[in-house]
Amino acid sequence: MNKLTIIFALLLSTFVVAQSEKEKLPYYQIPDHPESYTAGTVAARMVDGLGFRYYWATEGLRDEDLIYKPSETGRTSAETVDHILGLSNFILNSVSKQGERSKETERSFEDKRKQTLLNLKKTSDILRTMDDVSQFDNDRFPFWNIINGPIADALWHCGQVVMLRRASGNPFNSKVSVFSGKLRE
Repeated sequence: MNKLTIIFALLLSTFVVAQSEKEKLPYYQIPDHPESYTAGTVAARMVDGLGFRYYWATEGLRDEDLIYKPSETGRTSAETVDHILGLSNFILNSVSKQGERSKETERSFEDKRKQTLLNLKKTSDILRTMDDVSQFDNDRFPFWNIINGPIADALWHCGQVVMLRRASGNPFNSKVSVFSGKLRE
């Protein structure tokens, strides 16, 4: 009986530590909104919305979800996650020199997920402090293209991950409110 209690306590503590580790990742819930509207705070909020959607689109994905492919020409969820990581690198590189250029396929899914969320959080933190985002314009494209390009594309692909996980039998958490940016009670 005493050994059983110790084993139960160890399992419970492992579960609690694992849950607290997950909640340390950014975007478990969307951050509080800024007090004022500027070009930077609006762009940051768009990235925050992307981060929140990505967090919950990818939360609890199983191996069978990651390899699911609806057709021969479609992407798997794992390939879509790789693409979103690449987009998050591009977005972060567009507002700083902190992005990574690494082989996404050489990482575990959890590492890719974490890096994507961290990239989005860094991007949002940078944008939130800016009044004028035109400083991120360059000789190749204006910042506008970051909004309608990789940010919008990553949002699109988050929806694909949700659709693919539903099709593979692992539906999106029904308590997630993308409107409020929180879990419903």
